[in-house]
Amino acid sequence: MERGLFWLPLLILFFWLAWSGKNEYQKLENYKVWAEDFDKSKYDIYAVLGKKGNMLTWGKPTAKGILNQSQFSLDDIKQINFLVKGKVVRVQDLSEKEEASLEFIHNQEQSIVIPFTQATLAGEWYEFLLKSLNV
Repeated sequence: MERGLFWLPLLILFFWLAWSGKNEYQKLENYKVWAEDFDKSKYDIYAVLGKKGNMLTWGKPTAKGILNQSQFSLDDIKQINFLVKGKVVRVQDLSEKEEASLEFIHNQEQSIVIPFTQATLAGEWYEFLLKSLNV
């Protein structure tokens, strides 16, 4: 009896891990289909981001597809900020394990914040998008 009670939590854990893995796999498969239309794209647990020409599209990855998609033009952006914990920092000062965000400030003073789980990936996108803005 006690052996059964001992193994039951492990069995539940196994099924939860299998479900989580299947869910994450489905998110990645949906992202791959979504990303085919873009010149450059990124997948992150928090958000997906794609760039085609001067248009940026981003949304939330789920097992059912990309939700809450938004799109804007880089032509309408007057400034891009690199944020860590809500504060503007320089890319050179970042730590690899920190979460970061890119903040896009529109000409109408609106801002769009796109989160990243890895500050290094956010830094690469920041540098890439700054070059795109200056062209």
